[in-house]
Amino acid sequence: MDAQTAEKRIAQLSETLKYHNKKYYIDDAPEIEDFEYDAMLRELENLEKEFPQFLREDSPTQMVGGAALKLFSPVEHPVKMESLQDVFSFEELRAFADKIDLSRTTFSVEPKIDGLSVSLEYRDGLFFRGSTRGDGVTGEDVTANLLQIATIPKAIAFNGELEVRGEVYMPRDSFLRLHERQELLGETPAKNPRNAAAGSLRQKNPKITAERGLDIFVFNIQRITGKTFVSHIETLDFLTSLGFHCLPSYRKCDGIEDAIREIERIGASRGNLPYDIDGAVIKVDRLSYRKELGSTSKFPKWAVAFKYPPEEKETVLKQIEIGVGRTGALTPTAVFDPIELAGTTVSRATLHNEDFILSKGIGIGDTIIVRKAGDIIPEVLAVARHAAGALPYRMPVVCPSCGAPVFREEGEAVIRCTNADCPAQLLRHLIHFTSRDAMDIEGLGPAVLEQLVGGGFVRNLDDLYTLDYEKVARLERAGEKSVENLRNAIEASKQNDLSRLLFAFGIRHIGAKAAKLLAERFGDIDAILAAGEEDFAAIDGFGEVLAKSAAEFFALEESRAMIERLKAQGVNMRSQKTVTDSRFAGMTFVLTGTLPTYSRSEASALIESFGGKTASSVSKKTTYVLAGEEAGSKLEKAIALGVPILDEAQFRQMIEA
Repeated sequence: MDAQTAEKRIAQLSETLKYHNKKYYIDDAPEIEDFEYDAMLRELENLEKEFPQFLREDSPTQMVGGAALKLFSPVEHPVKMESLQDVFSFEELRAFADKIDLSRTTFSVEPKIDGLSVSLEYRDGLFFRGSTRGDGVTGEDVTANLLQIATIPKAIAFNGELEVRGEVYMPRDSFLRLHERQELLGETPAKNPRNAAAGSLRQKNPKITAERGLDIFVFNIQRITGKTFVSHIETLDFLTSLGFHCLPSYRKCDGIEDAIREIERIGASRGNLPYDIDGAVIKVDRLSYRKELGSTSKFPKWAVAFKYPPEEKETVLKQIEIGVGRTGALTPTAVFDPIELAGTTVSRATLHNEDFILSKGIGIGDTIIVRKAGDIIPEVLAVARHAAGALPYRMPVVCPSCGAPVFREEGEAVIRCTNADCPAQLLRHLIHFTSRDAMDIEGLGPAVLEQLVGGGFVRNLDDLYTLDYEKVARLERAGEKSVENLRNAIEASKQNDLSRLLFAFGIRHIGAKAAKLLAERFGDIDAILAAGEEDFAAIDGFGEVLAKSAAEFFALEESRAMIERLKAQGVNMRSQKTVTDSRFAGMTFVLTGTLPTYSRSEASALIESFGGKTASSVSKKTTYVLAGEEAGSKLEKAIALGVPILDEAQFRQMIEA
């Protein structure tokens, strides 16, 4: 490769890797597998060695991938939290060992937990601060969230200063529960346990972190006062004695071949572990020798991480089953001859969507390559060999659950069922229908709704209004008082404004604001049912997408039948909007941040009751920005544009005047 081509390729790889660094470390939403990333990073490293004139200080090869988020307070790490150099073969591992004087040290070998690296700091025996790695120099203070992890000691029998490093992870069973819950609520499921752990630890509300079932393995002393150690193994034994949840296995190895045998043993057991590992770490055990070896700008020279390749196997595709998700999405699943992957037998794997099937040309009878993404969720990787005469599979044109037509919106890969009353979507629709900003039925949380659906009490939305409360009272944890409260809440919801009902229907793209615009423009449900796409498009604030979505929903026979049943149960079908006065007439407010006492929906309702409007983005036409704590880019844009900014106290003065 000539210098000009190399310079161009280095620039391309650097930009691509920086993008994927952000998706992985900052957004917790990786788009490629670790091995794809590692391959690009290795190519960049080799090119920079061959053409050192193009090596830049901000190259991904020279920097730790993460960064501190503005959501949390920054923490400067007293000891840099370095990342590890990856190796992918035993030959590379032996090359690393060749640089080590084995007459002066042994190796330690331990599993590499796939999670989020954190620092835990103790003073006089008490845990006082915890932070993420960030970019290795500056992390983010997540103490409140780390306190929710039961296996982190809050007090230890050591009175000096101690900082330890560990890996917060999500056990596989916790990840599978979260994955199922996210699908149920119509959220984008976490891609793997590592990113689920990172997202859970970065929650603004520590209660959410507490619900996620996180755990930690501690694997290093960053700094300590009043005590010295000779070896790394000795430090782990000491941390274990203090009550830290240390690595489940760590072993001293005499020489590189002994270390390789231990790496193979760990690799063979990883499918049976209750958590994810993505490799094994080999370290110089003697601490004084580590200091002599030192570090590069990014990696210590005394340790490397051996990365296990993802296990892939061939099998024959027998059939493709179509499942209907809680959001109406049709998901294809491959059913194939059973194979062993990562220690378990699998016979089913996701095929993602129609585009994936067509791009690979996947057909029944093909020999396919399957692997486990993150060693947990099986997925079809590619077609190894096409069967004679096999044609690419085509997705159905009607919902396999209810028979209603399906649709695919432009720019989306997902095909969805059009029927709001589809049985496969029922639980998710009920959760949304009863939520606070929709019909606001207190006492009908996801757990109760699951019982009602599972017991056959509710088969569609309107069944909520014909419940047999005597039978409901026999459900688990359904006391007489709670059932009476539930009855009252359901009856009260019949009086809600039409806008709440429209939002509760869960129409694609129609949020609470668009539902209010619909209700105010037409006044009652009959006028909406008589309207067409052009009528919806004429609403100020409605665009082509909203108009089309509303028109399609209200044109469906299933939607009209559901509305008639709700009407028969006495559910209000008229807009009840009242304007207190018109002091905010012609004004547009943008809300940002967290207000001390008002929720965002409450503040919006107040603004509208005085004749004003709310918008989601700041522009020169914005009258005021109502800002609370942790206001972000909207506040910055308002300052730049000179838009007046209100806090809650000033807003109260305006509405109480």
